[in-house]
Amino acid sequence: MRFDGEGRAAIARRLAAFAVESCAGQGLRRAAVCVIVTEHAAGDAAVVLTQRSAHLRAHPSQYALPGGRIDAGESVVDAVLREAREEIGLQLAPTDILGRLDDYPTRSGYLITPLVAWAPSGSALCANPSEVAAIHCVPLAQLAQPGSPQFTTIAESNRPVIRYPLLGTLIHAPTAAVLYQFMEVAMLGRETRVAHLEQPTWAWR
Repeated sequence: MRFDGEGRAAIARRLAAFAVESCAGQGLRRAAVCVIVTEHAAGDAAVVLTQRSAHLRAHPSQYALPGGRIDAGESVVDAVLREAREEIGLQLAPTDILGRLDDYPTRSGYLITPLVAWAPSGSALCANPSEVAAIHCVPLAQLAQPGSPQFTTIAESNRPVIRYPLLGTLIHAPTAAVLYQFMEVAMLGRETRVAHLEQPTWAWR
């Protein structure tokens, strides 16, 4: 997909037609992440992934979507706008939000609400070193390669484990689950659910 008005409109249209499933999330802390569609060097659309700083207490050095906890009094939209600004220096407006995906409950005690945003053309991204070690713009074509995502099993769960081979490594759930639903819903127009997809055991903490 090209990073242009036609691509933006197509994603917004498919998200608007998607019946989102929300979770009650009893006992879970609320968090929000954002699938940010931005421009790749070749003019194609890409999504923003960050690598978390190695010194962070929770999930150091892991790959993630921009996002974090929802603070008291914040809406989901407020939270993703703040996190995008704090983590990668991206100034998004509420009108840049194209829609949302299903809530995803994590093994570590969070209920994640994913939003989808379209970055303003020409946006510059700048990593906040206290939180982000690196920013990667992954072309959507890489997410659609044959064999992506991968599904495997683990002895500790009867649920399928999802992972994406990207950036020379494997990206796991919850990030992989959100990316998969984004591709299925926003790019292909398919009503696909992901809350049942499992995380690797090291992410359960």
